[in-house]
Amino acid sequence: MAKYKTIAVIYGSDSSESEVSCRSGEFVASRLDGSMYDIYEVFARFGKWSLVAYKKKDSMRVILPEGARPEIDKTDFSVNLLGQKVKFDYAYIAQHGSPGENGLMEGYLEMLSVPFSTCSAYVSTVAFDKYACKSHLREQDMVKCAPDVYVRRGMNLELMCAKIESRLTLPVFVKPTQGGSSFGVTKVNSFTDLLPAIRYAFTEGDSVIVEQGVKGREITCAVYFDGLKVRALPVIEIVTENDYFDYDAKYNGHSSEICPADLSDTQRETVQKTSCEIYSNLGCKGVVRMDYILSDDGLYFLEINTIPGMTSASLVPKMVRTASLDMTAFLSTIIENS
Repeated sequence: MAKYKTIAVIYGSDSSESEVSCRSGEFVASRLDGSMYDIYEVFARFGKWSLVAYKKKDSMRVILPEGARPEIDKTDFSVNLLGQKVKFDYAYIAQHGSPGENGLMEGYLEMLSVPFSTCSAYVSTVAFDKYACKSHLREQDMVKCAPDVYVRRGMNLELMCAKIESRLTLPVFVKPTQGGSSFGVTKVNSFTDLLPAIRYAFTEGDSVIVEQGVKGREITCAVYFDGLKVRALPVIEIVTENDYFDYDAKYNGHSSEICPADLSDTQRETVQKTSCEIYSNLGCKGVVRMDYILSDDGLYFLEINTIPGMTSASLVPKMVRTASLDMTAFLSTIIENS
């Protein structure tokens, strides 16, 4: 017997990742168990939330035409559909970036006591900020973290560039502290290019992390709770044709994603064990993906994705398939145990 009846899959976002978010949300909605749940697809962007499609249990998906899409009532997270009020009793959040990944959507749902698929508002906020998350994990002695410098809008950028040059060695990566899909990210091979890279990162947010590059293999691993224990999915190695794993490499086919990664048993166990420890230490929920660089001197943490991509070509679905798990059953596990 399912714990929930009406599942709202929320996608779209207020960030540059909105298009990817829509693809993730549509994929999730298409793979949810239609014999267990009524499924409602909610597009939420810049404060306007509307119902774009729905599928009643054991029925076909109905797509609502633009101009006839009812707005979501945010006072109780419901919608009026064909004269009937439908109150959603669970939210599967597929919003990459704000407001889904930075804790805003989670805070709203927590205030309404609506359960949802990912981490709490607090954990989402900490995990979404690359600098805050690294600062937390650096003190836990679970994984290595590359040296970095934090820059915030309003600081004297010339002085900050001098500080970065004195503390870090090239190459460095300049990233918005909040965001994903490599938007606003630059690999800097000359300090003369540092200032433009910081200004470019500011187009995505008000704070930036400048991180020393680490030579090694790019590794990623997703973790989830199955109702009994925290489990790690198979590890993926990402081999990019580009200079690094940028947006083009991620979404335009210029990378290879080797699953399972060609690792020794010790390396694989280290990645999976570390990922489970981070998940538990932060207090994560749902399926969460951790990204690393596996270097000669150890495993370096890059970032955590509390709402990882869920398109048919995304990393987590690839891990699920490699683990010989059924995607529909996997999503039901996430819903019923988060």
